[in-house]
Order: sequence, then structure tokens, then C-alpha cells
Amino acid sequence: MMRRLHSLRRLSGSALLLALCTGLPAAHAAEQTGRTTNNGAKAAPQAAAPAAKGEQFVDGIAAVVDKDVITLRELRDASLRISGELKSRGIQVPDDQTLQHQVLQRLIMERVQRHEADRLGIRVDDVQVDQAIQTIAGRNKISVAQLRAEIEKSGTTWDAYRKSLRDEIRTDRLRQRAVDSTIVISDTEVDAFLKDQRRNPAFGAAPQAAPQAQPEPQPEQAAVPAGPMLYALAQILVRVPEGSSSEQLAILRKKAEGILARAKRGDDFASLAAASSDGPEALQGGVMGVRPLDGWPDLFVKAISNLQKGEVTNLIQSGNGFHIIKVMDRGTAQPAPGRTARAPAPAQAPQPQQPAARPQAPAAPQGPTEVMQTRARHILIKTSTVMSDETARQRLEQVRQRLVAGDAKFEDMARQYSQDSTAPQGGELGWLNPGETVPPFEAAMNALKPGEISPPIQSPFGWHLIEVEERRQHDVTDELARMKARQTLFERRAQPAFEDWLDQLRAQAYVDHRLDKQQKIQQTNR
Repeated sequence: MMRRLHSLRRLSGSALLLALCTGLPAAHAAEQTGRTTNNGAKAAPQAAAPAAKGEQFVDGIAAVVDKDVITLRELRDASLRISGELKSRGIQVPDDQTLQHQVLQRLIMERVQRHEADRLGIRVDDVQVDQAIQTIAGRNKISVAQLRAEIEKSGTTWDAYRKSLRDEIRTDRLRQRAVDSTIVISDTEVDAFLKDQRRNPAFGAAPQAAPQAQPEPQPEQAAVPAGPMLYALAQILVRVPEGSSSEQLAILRKKAEGILARAKRGDDFASLAAASSDGPEALQGGVMGVRPLDGWPDLFVKAISNLQKGEVTNLIQSGNGFHIIKVMDRGTAQPAPGRTARAPAPAQAPQPQQPAARPQAPAAPQGPTEVMQTRARHILIKTSTVMSDETARQRLEQVRQRLVAGDAKFEDMARQYSQDSTAPQGGELGWLNPGETVPPFEAAMNALKPGEISPPIQSPFGWHLIEVEERRQHDVTDELARMKARQTLFERRAQPAFEDWLDQLRAQAYVDHRLDKQQKIQQTNR
């Protein structure tokens, strides 16, 4: 339902802020720079990229995705760029054929997601990218020009960074539209979570971290209480396709066990991920981000809760395949950041005074907490290939004119036009706490007086009309605890659910993988 969708406050582009600042300073730097092999020597980079053999590339076709073509030239350019990014992070570049395969898989998945976003009418324009960039720069207390300088200093072009940012925003909006609404956390589950927390208060709090070499805190920071224990994780995923036979499963398990043995003996984890992982973050060295322990999926929590920095789990089997997880870092911070971005992080990026993060549910208060609540209702029209932004806006404007003129009732219009699950209840959202809705919705709602109706406003979910019914001061002490519990439970499920959905999307797409066919023919003819 719409309220639950809003309650998670997934801000487009906010995750990318963590490309610049994270609660665990050593989480990425230690893993991505100064890498050494087992004998202590720095990992030697391989050949520049498959594109170094430019004469083997012509304007041919590497793959066909639905009716879209990925050319060999596009694959070459992407391979060059990603090879440079891997080298800049000290990650060993896979051999030419492996790199081509990994890059092409990423390009195919990007195409599949873009096609689905287009089908749903999800578009990210330059204005939205500019706004996200300004947010990133502002939260890091630097100008856009300084941000650009840091990005380019890291070896990433500004255009490539903007493209990564655009893709991240599109992916977030796609996930919000397609997956978030399917995840329902019941009151029973919230009760059980809170009961478990009362039995084990240390869970999600700040257990004693392993000693780490970290900078001395500044005097003004020394008295700040530590937040929850944060874990920076990386993974290698050996994917098991749906419907695999027992023989195929055994082959893939053996492959995963071989990779695990190499990781356990100290081979560079990021290089293994880049060459062998089927996960979406493979070409980032497997880095998944930084979260509190209870923010990771249940399977990961059980496997990593007793591991120290640098340790690797045994094989973890899920519906997607076999996971190998490495604890890149662990420590405390305030506030806890969410997941990091897929966009490359600038080298030695400026650090803000406080680690910036995607908004979190408020910490459990020590005493009564009163907030101004708003009771509101809305009408939602979602965009798609047949319902453009402009058409949706115009339709809602017509509805608004009828409402303002007194020719119709809001609840009747909601039942007739709204595409949200609240439509049968006349669009009723109930009492909303501050921070419980996505920013565009909340800003428009807060600007209204009781009885007023907003103009059409856009959010990641589509276009809305909002009516504020009333406001009140309310003690939300218990509600905040439940909200935090609900958000934690959601976070555990959201990313695995999104990955499952992407797998289904990929399986349903028509993909003609011509490069693989070409490589198999070449191997046969040798």
C-alpha cells in the first residue's frame, strides 16, 4: 500500500552520496587500494583491455536484447572504461575473454532494466541528475565544481559519472515501482522482531569491535555516542539458473567451492569477484555497501555476525545460487549509512563532519516523543508507455478542478482514478509521521492547510493529488520503535527481492548472446 511504500524514504540518488562518504573510512580504501598478492607484491595489472586488440573489433553485434542491439564497438568502449576503473582501484583486470563476458552481462542487464523502465514510463532527465548532483555536493559540503574535480581526479569522466548516477536513479525508481509495493511486513513480524531485540539488546546495537587502525577522533567528536555496528561487505555469487538439474547444481557448487578455497587462502577477493562473480556488483570488486548488521539479509546476518574484518564466510546457498561473503570492515558510526552506490568513488573524497546517509528511521527515544502528524489522502496515477507524465498531470489537473469547484468528492475520485491500493478506501493514507513519505510527497503535503488540495505533484511512484484532512500533536514513542523495526525488516528483504525480480526480468527477455556463440565456435575450431 502507498503508505508502506512511502515509509521507506528511498531517495533517488541518495545512495550515491555514499560514494563520497561512509561511516567506515577503511571499508573501501583498504580493499581497493594498495592490494597485494600472497607474496606481498602489488597485483600486476594485465593487458589494457580487450580493446587493445582493436583490430579484432568491427561494427558488428555482440548481443541482441529484445529489439535492441549491443555492438562490439560499445562492448569495446565499456571494456576499456571498466578496465581503467579496475586498475585505478588496484583490482587485477581479468583476461580479455572473461572481461568481455562480464562487461557484456552488465550491458545486457542494463538494457533489460532500461526497457522495463521505459515500459513503466520511468524516465530520468538532466534536471533530476543535476538535482542529485547538487544534493551529493551539498551533503559533502563542497561545490559542484569541487565534486567534479574529485570525480575526474579518480579517473572517471564527468559524463560517465552522470550516466552512472542516471542509471542509479532509474534503478531505484524501478525497484520502488516494481518491488517495494510487494513487500508487506505484518504486525506479527514487527512484534516478534521487537521481542527478539528485548531479549538480545546487543543485536543491532554496538558490540565491541575488533581493534582497527583508525584516525583519532576529533575532540568535538569524542563525546558523540557510537551508532550501531556497521558491516561493509563484498560478495562473490555463483548463480544457479532456475530449473537447473542436480548435475548442473553439482557443477556450480564445485565451481563455488573452488573460488571459496582461493578466497580462504588469501587470493585477492576483489579480483576474484571481477573475474568470477555473477552478482551485479562483480565489476566493483563485489562491494555491496555498508549497513548495520540487522540491515543485511537474514542469510548473511547468520554467516557474518561472528566474523572479523577480512574474514570470509563458507558457502551460503540461496534461491539465487551460492554466495561467498567477505567482511571488508566493521565498526561503529552515527548515523548508519545505507547501501553504497555502483558509481565509482572519487579518490580521497572530502569527508563531511558527520557521515551522510539515506534517511533512517529515528533511533529509539529515551522518553516521550511528540510529533506533528498529518492525516491525508491521495489519488495516484502511474506513468507507462501509454500514460506519459504530461497526460497523467493533465488528468489529475482536470480532477482537481472538479474537486475545487465542488462538483465531486475526493474519495469518489480516488476510487475512480487512483491506481494505488488505497483507492477502495477513497485514497485514505491515515495518520502520517514526519519522514514517513518520500520527499516530493511530504514537501507538497506540508505546504497544505487542512482542507486544501495540492496541484499534481510527481514522485517516484507517479503523479499525485494530495488532500490534507487534519493535523495533530501526537506521542509516537511506540510508533517510532515499530517504524524502525518495520524498516529494518524491509531492508532485509528488499534487495534479495529486487535481485529475484531482475532474474525473472532477465529470463523473460529475448537475448541473443552472439559473442558467446562466436567464442564457442572459435574454441571448437582450434
